[in-house]
Amino acid sequence: MESAKRILVYLSKESSLLQCARFVQGITGHFSSEDTAVVNCGLDRDRFVISDRPFSGSSGVRLQRPSFCPIKHLNPDQAARLPEQIRLRGVDVGVAILLQTANKKVLLTRRTKTLSIFPNVWVPPGGHMESGEQLLDAGLRELQEETGLDLRNETPPWRILGLWESAFPPLLSRGLPTRHHIVTYLLVTSSKTHQELQEKLHPAEEEVSACVWLDPEIAERIVAAQEGEEDSGENLPGIPTSIQVTEVSGNSLSRRDVDVSVFLNTAPVGGEDVERVSTGTKYALELCSPAPEDPICTTPQNTE
Repeated sequence: MESAKRILVYLSKESSLLQCARFVQGITGHFSSEDTAVVNCGLDRDRFVISDRPFSGSSGVRLQRPSFCPIKHLNPDQAARLPEQIRLRGVDVGVAILLQTANKKVLLTRRTKTLSIFPNVWVPPGGHMESGEQLLDAGLRELQEETGLDLRNETPPWRILGLWESAFPPLLSRGLPTRHHIVTYLLVTSSKTHQELQEKLHPAEEEVSACVWLDPEIAERIVAAQEGEEDSGENLPGIPTSIQVTEVSGNSLSRRDVDVSVFLNTAPVGGEDVERVSTGTKYALELCSPAPEDPICTTPQNTE
């Protein structure tokens, strides 16, 4: 059941008054004619504000959407066919944690097959914000609920990586959108190694079917597997042919090797989805290792 108080996206451009974003409104397109924009974002009384200008407590970040974003390609006739309760939803806010260990591995989780949105897809731990929460609070709560890793009393270093405009289904060829989110990716750095954190993993089976600690080299290959391009993962020099994951079954965990090609899968244009790393997660993984001269990715650490 959805919480009574949802955190929604509000927009301001060229000093205009804040307006609640409409479900069918392209957020990235509101600020740019391209699929990426530089914006300022922050929380204001349970409203997630995105603006083209800095404001009190805001952070300058990159906002991006996939080229195939359903909201971008939705025509007026398709928008009119959306049920009223969907058209009036607004745009939800999600927070996802990229937990990076002391030995530079990043945690991803595989969503269970029974979830209604993005089932069987690899993503960072995350979910919706609750009323009164700050970004880090929401992300660490979701991390604990989904994986059992509780960092809420450790105040780990963190920063906003970027914003991602997400819709489900992810392509219009699979149906009209029923969800529209702005996902805020946070990079959280732990002083512990992945072996230390692995001992504390207790994933919630109703949400998570497996976990994996990605090496930087594997993450780089995942980022390079662009959507719309076939890449079976075969004959890739410098990386293993399989990755060890931790699978969840009841109260027990087991290790299993998964072919690396699974993590290099891209979203199929039609038919059933496949096990893969989500497009937004690829975007976030790419931002985990920014170029030193990148002004967006070197924003000072947030302290809220």
